[in-house]
Amino acid sequence: MNSFLPTSKADLKKTNWESLDIILISGDAYVDHPSYGTSVIGRVLENSGYKVGIIAQPNWRKPDDFVRLGKPRLFFGISAGNLDSMVANYTTNMHRRRSDDYSPGTKPNLRPDRAVIVYANMVRKAYSDTCIVIGGIEASLRRFAHYDFWENRVRGSILLDSRANILVYGMAEKQIVEIARRRRKNLPLTNIPGTTIAQKDTSGLGEYLELPSCEETKADRDKFNEAFRIFYRNQDPFRGKTLIQRHSGRLIVQFPPAPPLAQEELGKIFELPYMRAPHPDYNTQGGVSGFETVRFSIISNRGCCGECNFCSLYAHQGRIVTSRSKESILREVLLLTRQKNFRGTITDVGGPTANLYYSRCGRWNREGACAHKQCLMPKQCPHLKLGYRESLELYKALLALPKVKHVFIESGFRYDLLTDETAENYLKNICASHISGQMKVAPEHNVEKVLKVMNKPALASYEKFVEKYRAASAEVKKELYLVNYFISGHPGTTLQDALDLALYLIRKKIRPQQIQDFIPLPLTLSGCIFYTGKDPLTSQIIYVPRAQKERKMQRALIQYFNPKNKRLVLEALKILKKVHLRGQFHV
Repeated sequence: MNSFLPTSKADLKKTNWESLDIILISGDAYVDHPSYGTSVIGRVLENSGYKVGIIAQPNWRKPDDFVRLGKPRLFFGISAGNLDSMVANYTTNMHRRRSDDYSPGTKPNLRPDRAVIVYANMVRKAYSDTCIVIGGIEASLRRFAHYDFWENRVRGSILLDSRANILVYGMAEKQIVEIARRRRKNLPLTNIPGTTIAQKDTSGLGEYLELPSCEETKADRDKFNEAFRIFYRNQDPFRGKTLIQRHSGRLIVQFPPAPPLAQEELGKIFELPYMRAPHPDYNTQGGVSGFETVRFSIISNRGCCGECNFCSLYAHQGRIVTSRSKESILREVLLLTRQKNFRGTITDVGGPTANLYYSRCGRWNREGACAHKQCLMPKQCPHLKLGYRESLELYKALLALPKVKHVFIESGFRYDLLTDETAENYLKNICASHISGQMKVAPEHNVEKVLKVMNKPALASYEKFVEKYRAASAEVKKELYLVNYFISGHPGTTLQDALDLALYLIRKKIRPQQIQDFIPLPLTLSGCIFYTGKDPLTSQIIYVPRAQKERKMQRALIQYFNPKNKRLVLEALKILKKVHLRGQFHV
């Protein structure tokens, strides 16, 4: 019978285990579901024969929680959770968030700022000689010297601040099992793809590329850009080189990225014996809100070949898309249909991009993603084959399962892949049967130069898609809507550009609720531009709206219809000397 992984001494007694091989610490509540990274790693290690326990959201102000399961035989694995802790804790205006969907009862402040560093140092204080492995999105994006938006400075590698033995970057299933194997056999933790370590010199490294040092990137923004450029061009598992960066006498060493899981391997990850529920300790604490959005959803694919410049996926999941087999997904859905509270609806079948399921390129398995061109920009590469036929076959098979009444797609779509004739049948079918009323797309902006900085498709592509979507909706006789996502304050966006977007939205009668204030995440290209004011790949100087006041005005213009924004909208119009437009904004 399935059970949760041990979280207390009492749980250990039930298993008759005297101690654990591995203890995982997470900034999220413990939800045993394949959408939660810590649970995935726990089940993968358990499946490999290790005794694993979990400490979720420990009280970091005292050591008690960190020692409650004792000292593991092999290592502690530490993650901030599914989100970077600074993103989870703060808005872009540096205000503390009032809720946390990954905490019981959405209670805020249950994870510390820079959770990986705090947790790791508490563990090191409790057990000075233990092995510490850090991973997850927070560690992954901070493996080298990086710009930290919240402190407005360049920080060194999180590996040194955390005093960890090794950092796992990207999707970590292969790396974590190899680390456990080596720890069990007392082998050195070096030359493992998809990991980063610190050492004193270059001995044993073989061929490598050197980034400008941490000290150089702090002193010189051009050196910061140079470091990013070398890093960016070596994130492919086939051609990526070992990278080093000096930090005050220490070397941060990143070994080449791990290859993505094969289709069969990926499928097995989602079929491990998850409880598919929050830990029962949370039943009296209001449950875990973030779980409700994924309770009856399916992850069908990993990786994204879109390469939006503001997105961290290229550095975490990679540019190569890996899709699960139809059979694997059907088996997982059958598990969902056996749950008592299943009411017949699969809420989502998707991933980073829903309509990249089963996309493939003959070069991915031989050479990796191309070095000097992109799969989707400035247009779809002819070598990239989309999986629309396989997608429709999958949805049809899911609907044929007992108890399944609806199969919806809530993940975002790449709209520029839905504009030509080859996509018409797919679009018509999903409009007819798999959109619950709204489709999510992300035009992000309407100004061409801004879209270019974002590495997003031109406005003409979006407008062509809207026509296709409306036609398909009409053909299947359904009233469907679009949920449009926009970004405010992105590098390259002036106040005039924000006004141009606002006027476009007014003309189109679009009132966007989904506005993302740009956050310059570490190791993203847009984050690099935000800090340096230059494109790191071309050295082009790019305007950056850094002042909080301007960022607020840009957002207010985009959400022109909100009465709370009237003062900021009028102020922006005065600055731009466009007060004559105030009637359009009703201010």
